[in-house]
Amino acid sequence: MHQKRWIALVAVVMTFGLVAAACGNDNESGSGSNATTTTGADTSGTLVGMHGTTPLGAQSKAFQDRLLKIDPELLDFNYASEAYDAVVITALAAEVAKTDGIDLAKQINGVTKDGTECTDFKSCDALVKAGTDIDYKDISTQDDFSGNGEPTKASYGILQFGTKGIYCEKKGFKTCIDESKTKYTNVEVPAAVASVPETPVEGTRPGDGVLKIGTLLPKTGSLAFLGPPEFAGVKLAIQDINDAGGVLGKDVEYVEGDSGDTDNKVAPTTVATLLSQNVDAIIGAASSSVTLSVIDTVINAGVVMFSPANTAVKLSTYPDKGLYFRTAPADILQGSVLADAIAKSGATSVYILALNDDYGTGLAKDLTTGLTSSGVEVLGQKIYDPKAADYSAEVSAAKDSGADAVALIGFDESSKILLKAAEQGMDLSTFWGVDGNMGNALAEAFDSGK
Repeated sequence: MHQKRWIALVAVVMTFGLVAAACGNDNESGSGSNATTTTGADTSGTLVGMHGTTPLGAQSKAFQDRLLKIDPELLDFNYASEAYDAVVITALAAEVAKTDGIDLAKQINGVTKDGTECTDFKSCDALVKAGTDIDYKDISTQDDFSGNGEPTKASYGILQFGTKGIYCEKKGFKTCIDESKTKYTNVEVPAAVASVPETPVEGTRPGDGVLKIGTLLPKTGSLAFLGPPEFAGVKLAIQDINDAGGVLGKDVEYVEGDSGDTDNKVAPTTVATLLSQNVDAIIGAASSSVTLSVIDTVINAGVVMFSPANTAVKLSTYPDKGLYFRTAPADILQGSVLADAIAKSGATSVYILALNDDYGTGLAKDLTTGLTSSGVEVLGQKIYDPKAADYSAEVSAAKDSGADAVALIGFDESSKILLKAAEQGMDLSTFWGVDGNMGNALAEAFDSGK
């Protein structure tokens, strides 16, 4: 989820529509929960009103219902569309290339642009078989890939916690994402970035006629809450593809793997296993830091690496031999979206709390740039250890700064920080989250006091 040459190209074209309506405090009272802080103080309802951003297309209810058939226990749909699209784009590229070998990578960018528009694997594949150039209008971005293999446009959701929502109703949560308050905004990368030349594919790897998809997605670790919707998206895509006749006349095969995080270091072992089973593409990782820890191993094997959730700007210019792709937008865009949303909420000053990894530090930098451009003062910043036993000092620094708003850039440790903030009497409706923490899993952890 971050950084290098794009920082100089921060002239992002943004179309915000109704976002301003989503960005006020808009607090609501509710029954809250039974959560308590370490001092025994009741934190019921205190998460209500917190906002945050995440890459998110306007998913149809039909698509979400289909995901729920794959996994009835889903708590969120974050990155499910991006995971679905990564598989479909890979499959279509293999059909165009007529191989599951390395040459399919040469077609990935092409199937997303400059052809006849189509919106699902079956219709797109029929066009390919008829010799027609296609433009797959994916669920997550509906737009072309740039030469470096990532979206030139992106859709973000501005989310808000409330007391009403699908998972409050279905799971009995006291606090949850209120879908009725979600607003969407579309952003575009600068023209100079969108038009970068395509990275040539380096290396050789023949195919065997069977497209095999592996996953490097989080079952364990700090992003485990993102795993279920991503796995569901992958499985639904493979189901749709195989129902339509498969790829190269055969069913797509699937090998599931856990990415873990950079602390438990599961990813290298998973990658070794996936490569030993001759996968043609690895969908993942979710964490940019995990991807950076294994990307060289994957691309040196001549295998496509296609992430549904990496947002590190650093990956935009990584020397990937033309084999790394992502359906998630880089954080230079999220930094601007979040900064604009905070500014539209009326806040004139912000304090930033960010975890210490490529994602946290990179997004903090992009957010600072966006806030400064929006005329919002950054009063301070704490880069924290996501494995720390206590966050009293970090929260105290944010509170003492007197900032109108606090940006919390983190993963599953975010609930501990928010509980500490509630204990110190901070108004959590002034907190803003990001894709690493905004979701019903955070509400569940917070309400259970974890």
